[in-house]
Amino acid sequence: MTAVTRPAVTRPEELGIRADAGIPAGMAIDLDPDTRQLTADVLFGGSPARMLRLSAAGVRALAELCAGAVGSAGAAALARRLTDTGLAHPRAGRAPAGLEVTVVVPVRDRAGELDRCLSAAGTGNPVLVVDDGSADPAAVAAVCAARGARLVRRSVNGGPGPARNTALRMIGTEFVAFLDSDCIPPPDWIAALAGHFADPLVAAVAPRIVGAGAGAGGSPLDLGDRPARVAPLTRVAYVPTAALLLRTAAAGDGFDEALRYGEDVDLVWRLIEAGWRVRYEPAVRVAHAEPRSRPALLRRRFRYGTSAAPLTRRHPGAVAPLILQPWPAITMTALLARRPLAAGAVFTAGTVLLVRRLRASGLPAQGVLRPMAGGVWQTWLGTGRWCGQYAALPLLALIARPGGRRSRTRWGRRLAAASLLAGPPLAQWAGDRDAGPLAFIAVTLADQAAYGAGVYAGCLRERLITPVLPSIQPASRVWNAAGSR
Repeated sequence: MTAVTRPAVTRPEELGIRADAGIPAGMAIDLDPDTRQLTADVLFGGSPARMLRLSAAGVRALAELCAGAVGSAGAAALARRLTDTGLAHPRAGRAPAGLEVTVVVPVRDRAGELDRCLSAAGTGNPVLVVDDGSADPAAVAAVCAARGARLVRRSVNGGPGPARNTALRMIGTEFVAFLDSDCIPPPDWIAALAGHFADPLVAAVAPRIVGAGAGAGGSPLDLGDRPARVAPLTRVAYVPTAALLLRTAAAGDGFDEALRYGEDVDLVWRLIEAGWRVRYEPAVRVAHAEPRSRPALLRRRFRYGTSAAPLTRRHPGAVAPLILQPWPAITMTALLARRPLAAGAVFTAGTVLLVRRLRASGLPAQGVLRPMAGGVWQTWLGTGRWCGQYAALPLLALIARPGGRRSRTRWGRRLAAASLLAGPPLAQWAGDRDAGPLAFIAVTLADQAAYGAGVYAGCLRERLITPVLPSIQPASRVWNAAGSR
């Protein structure tokens, strides 16, 4: 794989921040809703899922954290371990006193949307608008003048990355709030996010992006209603800069200007690689205007997809469209092949091996059936979404011409293929019910196909195939934690 020169970010140590520092005293954490305390000294959960065993000091530190805020070195170290693994999440406190933030809005035309964005952003913080080569710069300038925003114009359109870099070179505040011109933030959104910066290792915090004027599928930038530490190959692998609060000094050389799309994901991943933490805070919701027409929405999804291959070139191993674990994957395959006895045997074998591994590590084995069954369910959902993005045409061909001599065989193959295509959208619809099931399935599959086509197009340009290949990883890891260092 050809190496790519990447802009540098500032490491925490360069700013006098210890990379191994615990969560600061006074901060509190909340266990993730999926975290289970199996015994007094064993926790299960996180992303990826794991078991964490505590020493006696760790048990005391956990009791301290459950009772209140961090107050000891042991609790600080354990809180960092729990939040880094997704077993818990820091509770955002009050914004730092005297918070200095510049709001940066890149824009190319779209004067009406810019006006709504600046109106919502308010005048509590200085606002810098970067006109990235608009065809009608006068309209953009008029909006900025009316809303009291500072304006800088780029004569040639370069995309959001170069536009944001232009702003980074001009501002002197400790923090920068990136905001796309088609976003409408709520009042005090910056203050609500800024409490996370009580942790000096936090470089960026992102709110939840929700659709405004979107169809049944909502916004593709919506990462859900659960907080998370952002990291590749976890539940929340990235956050966009459609709305992002960033520690300015951490940005270093800023965005990779060679990336037209995915430049925000690249910056977030470089910050994480450098030792910073990035948080996702869904309690703050920023509205993001989606295209009104279905073709325009699908074109946007296609463009998003084209970023996967360039990101893979820059971050090998970080882009995985589907992560499979062996035992759930084999069980799911047997079920789809209508081999229930084989599926049961594989499931039982995997469960027995897991129980033996846990007992050999001195860990409790009770309650493993539920996560094992959940693993099969999640594997089916993930495989279905992967098929919708990258294998829809072969599955549709299989439904149309399944082959096989017996009618039962043909219909079994049709049902297996249909379950992979329609099952995951139907499961999502059951929780949303914003439209009829058939319409929701059709919209979702079109969305997935458009994104997948973009990924394939990017792969052709980069001469890569890895962005579409599933990754096979071992089962849940077992970690031992002392709770203090």
